[in-house]
Amino acid sequence: MLTKRGWDTWKLILLFFCPALFIWLTTMLIPFLYGIFISFTKWDGISTTYSMVGLANYHKVFNTSKFWLSLRRTGIYTVGTVVLSNVVALILGLLLTSNLKGRNAFRTAIYVPNVVGGVAMGYIWQYIFNYGFTKIGQQLNVGWMSTSMLSDPSRAMIALVVVSSWQLSAYLMIIYVAGFTNVPGELVEAARVDGANAWRVFWHVRMPMIRSSITICLFLAIVRSFMVFEINLSLTDGGPFNSTEMIALRIYNTAYVSLKFGNAQAQAVVLFVIVAFISVMQAYFTQKREVQM
Repeated sequence: MLTKRGWDTWKLILLFFCPALFIWLTTMLIPFLYGIFISFTKWDGISTTYSMVGLANYHKVFNTSKFWLSLRRTGIYTVGTVVLSNVVALILGLLLTSNLKGRNAFRTAIYVPNVVGGVAMGYIWQYIFNYGFTKIGQQLNVGWMSTSMLSDPSRAMIALVVVSSWQLSAYLMIIYVAGFTNVPGELVEAARVDGANAWRVFWHVRMPMIRSSITICLFLAIVRSFMVFEINLSLTDGGPFNSTEMIALRIYNTAYVSLKFGNAQAQAVVLFVIVAFISVMQAYFTQKREVQM
């Protein structure tokens, strides 16, 4: 039997636990399970009736070339964005934990791109690529800058990677700054006393100590890159000639343009499984190399 004090404790626990559980159920678990159910149906997203089709949607997904092309583009985009954003964020994190004057002001200024929404960011950079860089290229008579990168299928993906990395690196920078800040100063000083130059101090002392930050940043970059949608929609809208249509935009077009919600949901489930597998494997292999404090 619970005492009155025990009941009071349970009431307090439920008071804080139930709202969080309700929000998690209504915004995460129930929609997720409902989405899996929709993937086994044929539904246009409008009518009140639907028909069960079993695994037909999944069979169609695995036999549709457009899905695999979108997934391939997403893989290329993810590799480029993950590498570039982490390299830039790592350099910024190292600079902003050094004796740089006004580093707090620089941290704030560099973090601003992450505050701007993906849709707004896409339209801003669309204007820069179409009217800013092209104007400069025409005046300086630079051939590759005279035409917009967004109009060239071979360069549009590069533009997408650059813009996404520019925004994402601002967010990852904060994690790297926290990682570098927690590196014990006595280890760095000991390495310098032993004659290690700046590169050796960075590679052999700082890098091993921030591997937990690297694990987190790689995980976040991979997930956000695979799920990219807003910038893809606003910057290129999958063009030119569908050369930059990522998998999330492909799912959106299947559901809301073609009105094939069952097929779109099957694609979403397959994407979820792929991202979950890659993320778990990445976290597993990088955590094995972390240095325990």
